[in-house]
This record gives sequence, structure tokens and C-alpha cells, in this order.
Amino acid sequence: MGEKKELTFETGTNELQLLDFLVGDEYFGINIAKVSEIIRYIELTPMPSAPPEIEGVFMHRDKLVTVIDLHKVLNCGSDEDGNGLLIVCDFQQMSIAFHVTTVNGIQTLSWSEIEKPPSVNHHGTESVATGIAKLENRMIMILDFEKIICDLNYGLDFEVNDLDLSVISEDIDSEQQIIVVEDSLFLNKVVVDALKKSGIKNIKVFYNGLDAWDYIRQQKGTPDLKKNLAAVISDIEMPQMDGHSLTKFIKDDKELRTTPVLLFSSLIHENMRMRGESAGADAQFARSQLNELLVTLFDYLKKRKI
Repeated sequence: MGEKKELTFETGTNELQLLDFLVGDEYFGINIAKVSEIIRYIELTPMPSAPPEIEGVFMHRDKLVTVIDLHKVLNCGSDEDGNGLLIVCDFQQMSIAFHVTTVNGIQTLSWSEIEKPPSVNHHGTESVATGIAKLENRMIMILDFEKIICDLNYGLDFEVNDLDLSVISEDIDSEQQIIVVEDSLFLNKVVVDALKKSGIKNIKVFYNGLDAWDYIRQQKGTPDLKKNLAAVISDIEMPQMDGHSLTKFIKDDKELRTTPVLLFSSLIHENMRMRGESAGADAQFARSQLNELLVTLFDYLKKRKI
């Protein structure tokens, strides 16, 4: 298996490349931008006292990689013969490999073709997916990989640490509205809880870029435009409209362009950072940078005159 292809889409096209794979006989997907490479299943070193979903670890390209068995996570059969594949990804400077049955290939789709799944979907598991891609003959469930990792209590930390929130939020009008756009129910709550702890009282939540954009457009021409659009915190990959497209729509509008847009995503790496800059994002943060996001947000709020 070779390394992934580079993304070739222009900023704001609302398109993605989805790695299409099987776990058991069910179809799932992951944004190819999250994938480092795909390798054949290899012998692993077990981890004592680890949850059963964590199969073990191995060394790859001088990195320690932890393997999560999606067959067990999703209750989709097993790979008893060890003939499956490992999808190697980087999350917050951690290398995680997801054990799957096989890979079908890459699907090129528009985010407008991705629908929000029910809150309880796969085998009664809440929020196991962030979107559903409907192809001509089947559906692909896009998994919430950050939630899977956190549910296993492994490595990802989204807590607000070592911040005096009363200090960074001084002299801020707590009634200014912060818009949070995040398709993962889990991560949406993480951001909202952090804002509430910092004293923000007016938070508007959306789970896809299109609904957020519809609301933002409605604020145009209103006397409280700046107060109702104090700042936007957005994920990048979302059903209906991605964060880059949302950012570009805001920044291309003469009335809205002064609204700070902060991107908060697991896809903040060199290539995607360039796309965010091209779209006009004011700042970009990886999932591990929740503290930095809050500090930057309040810096922008202090500079804005309402």
C-alpha cells in the first residue's frame, strides 16, 4: 500500500477525498487528509491492562503506533486470520492505526452530499459517526475518530488546563454571541463547555457549515450585527458545507468580513493550514490547542468595538 495522494482541491470548493473501507461487511470512511498511510496487518506487542479494543503497539518509521481494532469498537465481526489492514493516522502528535478488514479506495465527494446521521446510529451507539455519504448503491458512515479515541481514555486531552479564565475574559461583554460550528457532538460539547467556563453566556451552536451560514446571512443588516457575530469557531470537515467554504463565504462578504473566524480541527497541518489561510481564517488551532484558541478568541473580542 502506498502513501496517500495529496489533496488537489482549491480552497472553498466544499469537496473532500474520502477513504472508503470495510469493517466486517459494513462500509465506513475517513477523510484522506487524516491518513498517513495504509499498511498490511503486522504482529503487535500487547499492552497490559489496555481496553480490549486496543490491540497493541508496533514501531513504524521510528514512531510508536497504537492499534485500535475497529471490529471490536463497532461490533462488526473480527479479523481472526490477521489479513486486514492498518490505517495509520496522526492525532495531536500521536500515531494511531485503525485495524480494518479491507480498503476499497478513495471517493471524491462534495460535503453537500454528506448528511448528518441520527444521534443514535450504529448498533445503538450514540454519535459514532459525524456524517453519512450516500453513493449510488450503498452508504458510507464517516466515523468520529476523536470520540473513539477519547472513549478508550487514550491520549487525547481536550481539557482547559492551567488557564485563569477570569483573567483572559476580563473586560469582555459576556453577552457577545460566539458561534460554534462542529459536527461532532462530543467535540461540540467540549468547545461549548470551555466557553461557558470562561464566562461566555451567549453561544449559538451548529452541527454543519450550511446551517451556520444560513444563520450568519440572516444577521446582515441588523443593528446588532457585531454583537450577534462576535466570533466564529469552526471545524473544517462537516456535512453540507466544510469550514473552509464557510470561512470563505464570511470573508468574501463586505459586511461580514471583519468577523473573526477561528478554525479548530484535527486537520491543521501544513497543507490544510495553507488552505485555511487562503480562505481567510484569522487563526487555526489543532485539537490539542484548546487553551491557545481561548486566549486568541478573547484577544479578538477585546479588540472589537461593539
